[in-house]
Amino acid sequence: MMSTNRLTIGVSLLAAMGGVALAARSFQSGSPAVAVARTATVAAVPATPLDAAHPTVVELYQSQGCSSCPPANANVNAIADRPGILALNFAVTYWDYLGWNDSFASPDYTARQWAYAQAAGGAQVSTPQVIINGRAAVVGSNAATLAAAITANARATPGPVIAADGGRVTIGAAPASADATVWLVRYDPRNLAVPIRAGENGGRTLDHRNIVRSLTALGGWHGRPASFALPAADPIYRSAILVQQGKGGPIIAATQI
Repeated sequence: MMSTNRLTIGVSLLAAMGGVALAARSFQSGSPAVAVARTATVAAVPATPLDAAHPTVVELYQSQGCSSCPPANANVNAIADRPGILALNFAVTYWDYLGWNDSFASPDYTARQWAYAQAAGGAQVSTPQVIINGRAAVVGSNAATLAAAITANARATPGPVIAADGGRVTIGAAPASADATVWLVRYDPRNLAVPIRAGENGGRTLDHRNIVRSLTALGGWHGRPASFALPAADPIYRSAILVQQGKGGPIIAATQI
């Protein structure tokens, strides 16, 4: 899966889901610090016609140790506040064994990316990778390509209604072609500037938006109304609900709560 000097990029997964592979190399150890930056890196991602009530989920899988990741990170940062977009930045762990521990990485996020790979029939994963509505993957480094993929992979139907009230979230009734998982995502909407002191990005300060801090499976949804208790949240973070078919399948409904 990975060599000692290079992470093998998941060409098979990207081909299956419509993406392009980029090379990445090893890096050395270090220890990151985090600060809240006043401004984010802005990338010229073209406008996309989207429905703010039923956002398109844009998941970025990246690592602070990946020299190919900053352009994709900047592109996703640039659309983080755009109506109709739910941008989620997942930091993966599989670069950490090379010595640089990503500030925000979690095995749960790596497992989620692997679920997408396996659902697409792939045997490898890669960074950077942007997955849109659980349906298609692109590298994300090219702003125009990212915008086109977002437009092309909007959900055809809004899916079940998601409503949150009194510490609970309810998923309404809707036709269901397969069982689904209800995910609670907690993420940090601030722009976090992280100085990188070693590795491929050593000497740079990388901006992060909508960094995912927790990912929790609340339970299953099978087409009938279902209600779930919401755990207490850090007030700094925002919350989102995803209703996703199968393991690594399409996201059929999503909202910020």
